[in-house]
Amino acid sequence: MNVLLAAGGTAGHINPAIAIANTIREYDPTAQITFVGTKRGMENKLVTTAGYEIRHVEIRGLKRSLSLSNLKTAYYVLTAPAKAKKLIRELRPDIVIGTGGYVCWPTLKAASELGIPTALHESNAIPGKAVKMLEKKVDRIYVNFSESADGLSEKEKILHVGNPLISAPDVGTVSDLYERLGIPKTAKKVLLSFGGSLGAQRVNEEVLALMEAYTSKDPEIFHIHATGKYDYENFLAAAKEKGLDRRENLRIEQYIYDMPLWELAADAVICRAGAMTLSEMALLRRACILIPSPNVVNNHQYENAKRLADAGAAIMLEEKHMTPGTLEEAVRTLLCDKSKAEAMQHAIAAFANPDAKQDILRDLLTLIKQ
Repeated sequence: MNVLLAAGGTAGHINPAIAIANTIREYDPTAQITFVGTKRGMENKLVTTAGYEIRHVEIRGLKRSLSLSNLKTAYYVLTAPAKAKKLIRELRPDIVIGTGGYVCWPTLKAASELGIPTALHESNAIPGKAVKMLEKKVDRIYVNFSESADGLSEKEKILHVGNPLISAPDVGTVSDLYERLGIPKTAKKVLLSFGGSLGAQRVNEEVLALMEAYTSKDPEIFHIHATGKYDYENFLAAAKEKGLDRRENLRIEQYIYDMPLWELAADAVICRAGAMTLSEMALLRRACILIPSPNVVNNHQYENAKRLADAGAAIMLEEKHMTPGTLEEAVRTLLCDKSKAEAMQHAIAAFANPDAKQDILRDLLTLIKQ
């Protein structure tokens, strides 16, 4: 089996592709699996860490304002499909799969024109631009939310499967997990917080205030926070100024590479409302505080979060409504009110599909045979 996966930009696009690749490798250990991304994207770190080869096709999006960089983007738009076609002729994959990011468009367009089976995965409730541009060309569109079909015209190509997730390794008991992650023995609860792989300034501001006012003062709470790529140095400097870097029950990272393990350990999670993150929380039945990003296309994170909040499956805090102490109050609710947290864990489980990876694998095999 020879597979090419196109994914790039953010972990929310890259990790589903890695999950699919891992599932294919479990099914066929001899499978040849290659990724395609851009040279500067974080896919290079994540894909190689996962043990896969990555090749490159340069492409990026247009700036909304007038910019000289748009001229270079126009060049990429004109040349990327031909470069993708050359790469595909070299690799000769049996199927090409895209899970998001600009690199999906030229890669799946080229594969379709070469007569190779193609599949796209859309994790958000509202289909993204790449899916809409490619829906007439690809053979299959996998969706996480059934409502995604409302925004697409090629209904017969849609298969509702949920989100493919990277499985956490077996670590034994909770104490084994705590030891592996370096969580102090004084900790009774674990709070995990992050704002996305690139970062989120408002989330970082709120979490810094939470650490200073609450979590740093309670040794029974171990709080780990990922700042994201762009705000790490500023966050770390502010934390040092407040003396938070010396607290044994706090840990500050740029990116958490062993995230599946921390999601297993967490009693409560503060995060954005990207579809992949929500799927991970649902599968693991985690009590969540969702702060949807207001800076995404079609406000899809708000729509994602509202579905869970309306079902009693999460606490949703909109940035525009947050005031000092709002986040602390929500965290106290989840860590101190056991019945509230358990009810939320039960409700969020209804949004999970533990068979997503196997459902996708079975359909990929069907597409290849056809």
